[in-house]
Amino acid sequence: MERFGPDLEPAEGEKIAREILGYLKNHPEAKDTLDGISRWWLPRGCGERRLAEVQRAVSLLLAKSLVVETRRQGLPPYYRLNPEKHEETSKILKDT
Repeated sequence: MERFGPDLEPAEGEKIAREILGYLKNHPEAKDTLDGISRWWLPRGCGERRLAEVQRAVSLLLAKSLVVETRRQGLPPYYRLNPEKHEETSKILKDT
């Protein structure tokens, strides 16, 4: 299984990051805030995701340039798939 990198601890961060990438693969035009990602993008039945866990996973994806962040004055940032990393994203998901 391909890992995102050596800085990926704990494993839960990687799991959530893969779930986010899986959602984005199926919904490539999706974009949302951390709260929206936590509520709508992650599988139901896994319990409530703590926002801090989702934030760590998104930070990991940002560090690898797999997602991009858009900041707006007075509003929380939102995140979306980096279209230039489509092939890399598919490879990561295939290796799971």
